[in-house]
Formats: sequence, C-alpha cells, structure tokens
Amino acid sequence: MKYAPRYRRPAYSDPASFDRREGGADPAEISQAAHDTAHAVINQGRDAADPEATERFVRLAETEGIEAIAELWAHSPARSLAGALWRIYALRAAIQKSPDRMSEYYRLGRSHSAPSAIAGVAEPPTAEEMNRLTDHLLAGMYSGDIDVAFDRAGAFCRVIARGQALWADKTHVEPRDAKTLTDKANRLITTAEELESSARAFRNGALD
Repeated sequence: MKYAPRYRRPAYSDPASFDRREGGADPAEISQAAHDTAHAVINQGRDAADPEATERFVRLAETEGIEAIAELWAHSPARSLAGALWRIYALRAAIQKSPDRMSEYYRLGRSHSAPSAIAGVAEPPTAEEMNRLTDHLLAGMYSGDIDVAFDRAGAFCRVIARGQALWADKTHVEPRDAKTLTDKANRLITTAEELESSARAFRNGALD
C-alpha cells in the first residue's frame, strides 16, 4: 500500500478540525506503526474478552494523554482502523470538554432523524449521556461489532452537526460566531462520512 507524505491531523479539542502536517520520519514507517498498534490493541482486547482490558482501552486517553493517542493514530488515513479510532477518541475528548453544550447541540439536532436513532443516546440526552455514549462506543470496539461502533459515532456526529447549524441560525448568535459554528458543523459531517466509510470497509473486509 502506498502512503502519501502528508497527512490530515485533527485538533485535540475538535474532532472535526483537520489540518496538514509533514512528519520528519519515513511516512510509510509511521503509517505501518499506526496500523500495527491499532490492530494489536483491538485484537488483543477482543481475544482476551476481559472487562478490565476493555476499561483500560476506554480510559486510554485519560491514562496516556490525548496527545499520546494523537501521536499514535492522528496522522493515519481517515478510512483505517487507526484513523477511525483517533476520531472516536477525539470526539470523546471534545465531549468531555463541553458536555453541557454538546447535549444542547444534540437536543437541537436529534428531532426524529434516523441518525439520532442510530447514535442511540438515551433520553433525555443529558451531559452525562453524552459522556456515556463515547464510553460505550469505545467499549463496543472490544466487546461488540466494530462497524456498528463506527456507524453510531458517525450518526452522533451528524446529529451534533445539525444541532450546531441550527444553533448558528439563532438570532442572538453573532455573525462571526455563527460562521465558525457552521464551519465546524460542515467539518463534523466530513468526520461522520469518514467513520461511516470505515464501517463499510470493515464489513467488506477492506479496513486497513
């Protein structure tokens, strides 16, 4: 497989924000290391079927730091196990940073849409439920269907993005803030598409 020498990397606080970076090491070696570590972490946990291992996996960003997770996987292709893992961890970090605001976006965006049903957030969608969802998504990587976890994360991103767009339309939002929020919503839709693409690739046996 060929790897491009430049990658998109999400900002730690916003899983929908990506920029370009150049690495000093061999890009092929970086990509291979990301691939190997992602598959090793997931496969080891699924083979062990150990609740304690699952808990460590869920809390990995807290014990090792989100920066360490980024160094492992943030530069990976979007449609890959490592890239999808990074997006879910970055989403979790963003929710933990502003759970109340995220729950407000979710309330606005959920309506009766199919994505909200797929995301599976319990009613009412409180700040606590926002945090609980991403824990369940990560735990599902170990104990459930990986593609379902990706689809649920993508659906969640779509609901949040819709809520952000609706929030931006509120009359009390400053035009500059509204544009920033709309841009974030558009980027979050891209994140949703990438996670959903990873889910399809996994089902087809083509996820790297």
